[in-house]
Amino acid sequence: MPFQDKTLKCRDCGADFVWTASEQEFYQQKGFTNPPSRCPKCRQAKKQQRMGGARQMYDAVCAKCGKPCQVPFQPKEGRPVYCQECFRQMRGQ
Repeated sequence: MPFQDKTLKCRDCGADFVWTASEQEFYQQKGFTNPPSRCPKCRQAKKQQRMGGARQMYDAVCAKCGKPCQVPFQPKEGRPVYCQECFRQMRGQ
């Protein structure tokens, strides 16, 4: 039986949200038996709360292009730090 989109109500904010057919299929593949009880926005907020809130960012200077940037880890002296753009370029190589 193909899945169909369902409208659910978020238990945190009370807003209606759509649980798409593809999300339902994903849940089934993972073996989850219960539908989500929170809307995507509240799920993300709950996840951030579990992870200790907002991620601390550190100021740095990109070793490749020299632009100032922020990174989610404490830079160590002698180790290069790259801005997001340069990091993506290097990763694609």
